[in-house]
Amino acid sequence: MTHLRGPNVWTYRPVIEAVVDIGALEDFPSNTLPGFYERLTAWLPGLIEHRCSVGRRGGFLMRLRDGTWPGHIMEHVALELQTQAGMKTGFGKARMTQEPGVYKVVIRTRDEVVGRLALESARDLIMAAINDQPYDLAPVMAKLSDLVDRRCLGPSTACIVDAAAERSIPSLRLNEGNLVQLGQGAAQRRIWTAETDRTSAIAEGISRDKDLTKQLLGAAGVPVPAGETVETADEAWEAAESIGLPVVVKPSDGNHARGVSLNLKTEQEVRDAFVAAEKEGSEVIVERFIPGHEHRLLVVGGKVVAATRGEITRVSGDGKSSITELVRTQVNTDPRRGEEEQFPLDVVRMDDAVVLLELTRQGLTPDSVLQRGQSAVVQRTGNMANDVTHQVHPDNAELMGMAARVVGLDIAGIDLVVEDISKPMIAQGGAIVEVNAGPGLLMHLKPAVGRAQPVGDAIVNHLFPPGQSGRIPIVGLLGAGESSLAARLIASMLQLHGWQTALACRDGLFLGPRQLSKADARRYEDGERMLINRTVQAAVLETTPRQILTEGLPYDRCQVGVVMGLSAAGLEDLYVTEADTLPNVVRTQVDVVLSDGAAVLNADDAEVAALAEYSDGDLVFYALSPDNEVVVAHRAGKGRAVLARGDSIVLAKGADETPLINLSAPIFGSITSEPPHDVRPQVLAAVAAAWSLGVSPDLIRAALLRFGEAPHNLAVH
Repeated sequence: MTHLRGPNVWTYRPVIEAVVDIGALEDFPSNTLPGFYERLTAWLPGLIEHRCSVGRRGGFLMRLRDGTWPGHIMEHVALELQTQAGMKTGFGKARMTQEPGVYKVVIRTRDEVVGRLALESARDLIMAAINDQPYDLAPVMAKLSDLVDRRCLGPSTACIVDAAAERSIPSLRLNEGNLVQLGQGAAQRRIWTAETDRTSAIAEGISRDKDLTKQLLGAAGVPVPAGETVETADEAWEAAESIGLPVVVKPSDGNHARGVSLNLKTEQEVRDAFVAAEKEGSEVIVERFIPGHEHRLLVVGGKVVAATRGEITRVSGDGKSSITELVRTQVNTDPRRGEEEQFPLDVVRMDDAVVLLELTRQGLTPDSVLQRGQSAVVQRTGNMANDVTHQVHPDNAELMGMAARVVGLDIAGIDLVVEDISKPMIAQGGAIVEVNAGPGLLMHLKPAVGRAQPVGDAIVNHLFPPGQSGRIPIVGLLGAGESSLAARLIASMLQLHGWQTALACRDGLFLGPRQLSKADARRYEDGERMLINRTVQAAVLETTPRQILTEGLPYDRCQVGVVMGLSAAGLEDLYVTEADTLPNVVRTQVDVVLSDGAAVLNADDAEVAALAEYSDGDLVFYALSPDNEVVVAHRAGKGRAVLARGDSIVLAKGADETPLINLSAPIFGSITSEPPHDVRPQVLAAVAAAWSLGVSPDLIRAALLRFGEAPHNLAVH
C-alpha cells in the first residue's frame, strides 16, 4: 500500500493505493460465487447507496449481481467501512495492471492509518464472504471509528478547512491535532480550531479572567452583571448579600457551563454552589442573576455571524422511573449529546454537583420517582440548541462586536442573558456574562432548531478577504536530463523579480541564495517544507514521474506547470512498463495548473506537446526552431511561445516577436551547449516559465547575465 499525499495519477486529493493480487479469483467474478452477494450485503447493507459506474443508487449492487472482480469489490467495501466509521469519502478506482490478476485499488482517505486499516479489513471481509466464514464486523468498526475520532480533524476545524477548499484555498495539517495552515508560504494563515494567528495571546488571557473581562467591558459601557471573586463559601455568601439575591455562582475559568449555578436565593444554595464551582479548579465568581434566556453569539472580525439560544433540560415522570433513569432515556439518548468533540451537547451526569444542587432545590434526589404529569429541571445552562441568528437586534449585534474588540479577540463566543434577543438588550436589563476565546462551533453547525450557520465561511472570509487566495506563485517542473538547470534558472529569475524564492530540485534545497541541503530535494517532504516557511513568496519545485507515482505532488495546484520531457526508465516496479502509460502519469503536472496560470510545454517533444489539452490555464510552448509545427499553429491563434533563432532567444506572441538575448558570448558557457553555443532547451523552458509569471524581459535578461557570470550561484544575491 502507498499513501499518495498530494495530486497524483488518480485525483487531486490524498489516496491510498493498494496493489492487490487476486490470483485464481481472476476466473471467478462475483456472480459465480454461491452466497457471496447475500453474505456481503448482510454485513454491509449501506452498499446500496454506492452508485458506481451505473450512476444511480444501487448501481454497485447491480454490478455485484452481474459479476465483478474482487479488486473492484474491495474498493467499495473499504469506502463503506470508512463511511460507517464516520469518515465519508466517495472516490475510488480499481484498475488492472499489465500483470494478470494484479490490480491497483485506490480509495480516497483523510487519514493514512484509517485508509490502510479499511483496505486490510475490506480484504479480510471479502475473503470471509467468499469462503462462507464468520466475520465479526463490530470490533473492526469500533477500531475504525476510534481511529477516525482520534486522528481526523474535529468538526469545528473541518468546517473551516472545507470552507477554505470551497474558495480553492489550500490547507495543510501541521500536527496530529487541529493546527492547520491555510494558504502557502508568506500568504498563509493558521488556525487552531476557532483560534487564528490573529488571536492575541493577551486577549485570550483576558478572556480567561472573567473578573478582568467584566471590568474592561463595564468601563467601555457594555452591560455586565455586578460581581466579585471569592475564595471561600463564607465570602461567597457575603458577596451574595452585598450584590443582592438572587445570584449566580460560577468558576472563573470554566467551559460548557460546567460548575455554573443560577438563580440562587438562599445561603445554603450559595454555599453548595460554591463547592460545585470550586471543583472546576479555578477561582469562583459570585454575580448578580440576570433573568432571561441564555444565548451564545459568535463574533468573527467584529461582526455577529451566528447566535443560539439555550434551553432548560427537563425530564417528565412516568410514575415508575427514577430521575436518573429518566435522564438516561429522555436526555442522554439525544444524538447531539456525547463525550467527544463532535457532539454539540454534553452528556448529563447525575453525579455532577450542579445537577445535584438543582434537584435539591426542587426537593428531589437522583432516586426520586416523578409521577405522570410531573417534571423536574436537571440542568439550566450549557444547552445551546436553537438557532436565533436572524433574530438578533442590530443594537445587540453592535454591542457584541464592541465587546470582542474591548477584549481584543478576532473570534469570540459571547454569552449573553436577555429575555428577547430581537429587542435592544439594555432596555431589558440584559447583560454579557462571558467572553470566550476559541469558542466551540458545533452549536452553530448542528442546532436542534433552526438552520445551521456557515461559520466556517465567515472565519475563512475574515482571514482571506475577497481577492486573496492564500496562494504564492508555484512553478512545478518535470523533465528528463538536466531539468534542474531549468529549475535553478527560474528560481534566479523570480528572486531578481523581488520574490523570496524557495527551490527544491535534484541539486538540493535552497531558500533565496542560501543552500539548505545538498541532497536530492525532489520529494514531497521538501516541497511541503518550503510551503510551510512563512518567508517564502514564490517556489520552484522539481518533480519526477516516480514522485507522482509514490508520493503525489507537494501542492494542490500551481501557477506554472513545466513539462520538458518523458522517460519511463526505472519505473517497472511501479507497473509503468509501456511507453503509452507514461503520459497519463506526467499529465498530472499539467492537470494541476490553475485556470489563471499556464502550462509550459516542450513543443519539440510530440508526446509532451499533446498534454496541452489537459491544461486549465494558458499555454506557452518553447522550441529550438521557430518552424516547429506545434508552435506555428499555436502562434496562429495568438498564443505565446519562446523560441531559439540560432544562438538567440525570442519571445513570441502571435505574429509579434521580441528578441530577448544573444547567448553566444563565452560568459554563457554554463547554460549553453558546447561551441558554437547553441541554446539549451532548459534555458527556453526557464524563460517561458518566468515570462508566464509576469517577469519582465529586462529582468529575465538580467537574471541570465548574472547566472552566466557566476554559474556556481543558484540564485541572485
